[in-house]
Amino acid sequence: IGPCTADFTVTDAAGAPVYAAKVKVHIAYGFGSFHKLDLEQGTNIDGKARFIGLPDRTKHGLYFRASEGDRTGEAFDDPANTCKAQFTIAIQKKP
Repeated sequence: IGPCTADFTVTDAAGAPVYAAKVKVHIAYGFGSFHKLDLEQGTNIDGKARFIGLPDRTKHGLYFRASEGDRTGEAFDDPANTCKAQFTIAIQKKP
């Protein structure tokens, strides 16, 4: 739906890559944000995941949520400012 990408490295609290973590994003786009899309990507052995084809304009930006078991982490991106974003998400247990 657009030209932007987001690259992720998901790590644990010690900084080691996390295999098979899920990175999810909900995208509302188009006129009035009537079009909606939910995407999910799993990480590889190096803890890396990539989303391609993200819109370059969104009303509220994009919130990415990474999870594996009972550990979670988040990242935010405004594609209008950083169309080719790179993130490191450290996932940890909720208190």
